[in-house]
Amino acid sequence: MPNTLPTLSPHVLRRSVRVCFSAGAVVPEASVRPGKNGFAGFPRLVGLGAFAQFDVSVRGQPDPLTGYLLDIHVIDKALHAALHDADVAGAYARGELPHVALARLWERLLVRLPIAVGVRWFVSPFCSFEVLMPAAETGIEGETSTRAAGPVVLLRQRFDFAAAHRLHAKGLTDEQNRSTFGKCNNPRGHGHNYQFEPAVRLVPRADGTGFSLATLEALCERVLLDRFDHTNLNEDTQEFDQARGGLNPSVENIATVFFRLLAPEVAKHGATLHAMTVWETDRTCATVVDGAGL
Repeated sequence: MPNTLPTLSPHVLRRSVRVCFSAGAVVPEASVRPGKNGFAGFPRLVGLGAFAQFDVSVRGQPDPLTGYLLDIHVIDKALHAALHDADVAGAYARGELPHVALARLWERLLVRLPIAVGVRWFVSPFCSFEVLMPAAETGIEGETSTRAAGPVVLLRQRFDFAAAHRLHAKGLTDEQNRSTFGKCNNPRGHGHNYQFEPAVRLVPRADGTGFSLATLEALCERVLLDRFDHTNLNEDTQEFDQARGGLNPSVENIATVFFRLLAPEVAKHGATLHAMTVWETDRTCATVVDGAGL
């Protein structure tokens, strides 16, 4: 067996780093040292404060000798130093918009890691801001982002809604529908607790103005939740009522409809809807991405 591996496209290594920002507390020395296998991260929380997770992604070719793309301890050290340089703790105290602080953090990371870098900041388990890596190899959500042009930030927030639907295609016979959709073709329909997550592409402004999480929540409530939550999609909504020219309400079609409805509303606020993901269950989701012929 040869002892060398074939040359592949660049690898992407992602490292999750968890950090606590203690509000107004003096953090003892013991709290700033990494522990073993704990999920709290460091510095540890002292009293009340904020918890955050930063996912740092780097891209390149692994070293042929060590197999490392980059030592994860180097990533950890660089992120903690960049958090200090970018004064992220102070951003919490000032109430700064996350995407503005994130852009500053990304700039500090660029000078500390000699490799293509992206960083995603989870300000809660269901809301995140991300600066993408400066190349297209990142996959479905690849985006060009350079130091000269300034970082592009993706804002993601997850929402849920309950609805009933029946999968039944007008172009198929009743027997073909039963064969294709199984129990999902139940004539009385069935229900799901859906979740959806828009990803909005925006450029941070130095003055902290522009598209915000509050804007996204207001748009999703007005455009999507008020329209689809607690409905029978086939009967109560024109988008999925096939008698009125609607689509069969598969999770793929729901993602498409949600994207098409939300995108122009986001654009009115100076941002771009980059992607829409809809979960039918915790195991099944569909994503529509800007530029896919919509």
